[in-house]
Amino acid sequence: MNVLVKKLLDLNQIEFGNETIQMEHFDIVATIGNILSNAEILFKQKDVTLKFNASHPVYVWGDVYMVEEVFTNYMSNALNHISGDHIMEVSVRIDNDLAYISVFNTGSQIPEQELDQIWTKFYKVDKARTREYGGSGVGLSIVKATMERLGQSYGVLNRDNGVEFWFTLDASSGINDIDLSKQVK
Repeated sequence: MNVLVKKLLDLNQIEFGNETIQMEHFDIVATIGNILSNAEILFKQKDVTLKFNASHPVYVWGDVYMVEEVFTNYMSNALNHISGDHIMEVSVRIDNDLAYISVFNTGSQIPEQELDQIWTKFYKVDKARTREYGGSGVGLSIVKATMERLGQSYGVLNRDNGVEFWFTLDASSGINDIDLSKQVK
């Protein structure tokens, strides 16, 4: 219950713009690597084969705490919905001045008619299965609010053998290329 209350408070802060964004230039590959390393026991418990497709630093602009929260929500969803071959693939790639970060897991696809609804607070695709692992239906709404607050894109794609969630971050090299007005409340 405490976790749910904290998530709802965080979501409220983000949605109403009460949270100050601290734009920093940081290595998203190292940040994700640390999160994955800390979650290693969870991958072993679920017999997950993790593939992390990033070999060199990729510097992005963003609020580190908020970006960590987005990635952690995607990773947790992938772990909770993984099936089939039990493969999770995390990728970081650059396209022009955008870093494209994705988390793929093998398993069931999300029904097409529900793809737009998953970002809604408390919405759950599989209510019975979500109850098994204690999901609250708040994680993806936090992702949506965070990415919109950061002015970046996010989404989900059904693939042949699973689901891929993704988001983008500004990977431009100079501070003059970003909107610093996002640092104020």
